[in-house]
Amino acid sequence: MSSYLRVLRHPDFRYLFLGQSASVVGDQVVLVALALFVTRLTGSPTDLGLILGAQMLPLVALILFGGVWADRLPRQRIMIATDLARAALHATLAVLIFTGLVRVWQMVAIEALFGAAQAFFQPAYAGLLPQTVPEHLIQDARALTESTANLAFMLGPALATALVLGFGAGEAFALDAATFLLSALLLRRVRARPRGEAPATATVMRELRSGWREVRARSWVWVTIAAFAGAVLCVYAQWYALAPVITRDVYGSAGVFGLLESVGGAGAVCGALAGLRFRPARPLRTGLLLVLAWPVEAGALAAGSPLVAVTACAFATGFGFALFMIWWETALAHHVPPAALSRVSAYDWMGSLALLPLGYFLAGPLAAQLGPRVVLGAGSAVGLVLLALALLPRSTRELGQASPLVPAAGAEPGSIQQLAGELGVEAGREPQVADVDSLVRAVNERR
Repeated sequence: MSSYLRVLRHPDFRYLFLGQSASVVGDQVVLVALALFVTRLTGSPTDLGLILGAQMLPLVALILFGGVWADRLPRQRIMIATDLARAALHATLAVLIFTGLVRVWQMVAIEALFGAAQAFFQPAYAGLLPQTVPEHLIQDARALTESTANLAFMLGPALATALVLGFGAGEAFALDAATFLLSALLLRRVRARPRGEAPATATVMRELRSGWREVRARSWVWVTIAAFAGAVLCVYAQWYALAPVITRDVYGSAGVFGLLESVGGAGAVCGALAGLRFRPARPLRTGLLLVLAWPVEAGALAAGSPLVAVTACAFATGFGFALFMIWWETALAHHVPPAALSRVSAYDWMGSLALLPLGYFLAGPLAAQLGPRVVLGAGSAVGLVLLALALLPRSTRELGQASPLVPAAGAEPGSIQQLAGELGVEAGREPQVADVDSLVRAVNERR
């Protein structure tokens, strides 16, 4: 509890936290509501994959540019603009559903525009959060936001299932629109602190190349992104496109899909709470091992395992993912230069989601030919292997908790900045005598 109170004493973080807590509830409601609504409307995994893919395609295509602009402009202004745009889009979709005029092509168009707005929001959010708390509270801030996000992940599917099956999907999209408006209002009160960001002077393309150099310079970053790109294609896309149909066929109700998502959310809440205290010496190694529960859950569903077993896997998946995301985002904030953080986050999003639209588009046709359970089972096996391979780089296995003085990629070899990073001098704290002595000895040794 003391960790919660310590972070929430900072008003800028408090406004950001409250706005995003509301918004993420709506997002989780819509994610499940969309799957259930389309399953009821057409019963076609192909239609659902088309709509989900339409949202992901512009997100992947534009997110790098979103990262560049998030490092150029005030991040909260970008977030306010995209919140208002997404509110208008989902309010429009709610009206179409209420009036009975909704068609699949309309949902495709609206979700494509929604994905474009999301592409500018996510990098801005990744860069803004560390600007709302002191450096030593970044992991606590991440853990708190993850815990509330995952509470929404637990409650959102249940609320979506109740809304769609009891009332209609229009209420779910109207709720999401309202949460975006609330988020925009709260973001207006945020005044972010500087973290060493400098005004951009280079062209957009040059800044994109600079961001890529930061990614490429850290093998633990690009290998993890690549592994998740494959796992998202094989597991995540197939899960959301096929799991509603599989649960209906195996357990007699598509509502079981909402149950599994809610249980996963419960596990994620527990994981996020654990993240406030649990600080392993090698966080990425531990996090990747925990995330292996994700493809195991998909494989258990594909195999038609007893519901209690699949439910247990869902809890483990949520728990592991929550901890991994806390440690991953904290590692980026501590080990990537602040002026490049939004761009690196954009490469993270783009790389991890690059193959998601393809996965959505392929899920329906492959399921029609091979059967949805075969497709999901094969995808889970491939995803398990890919995530295990992410543990191969030594830098991933040995990355520690300490936050080094982060030099930009390409820092001159032997410079004070590079040596400080190698020696583990923490960013954002007053240098100690021992740090200076170590640096002097290292400089003398390199001469």
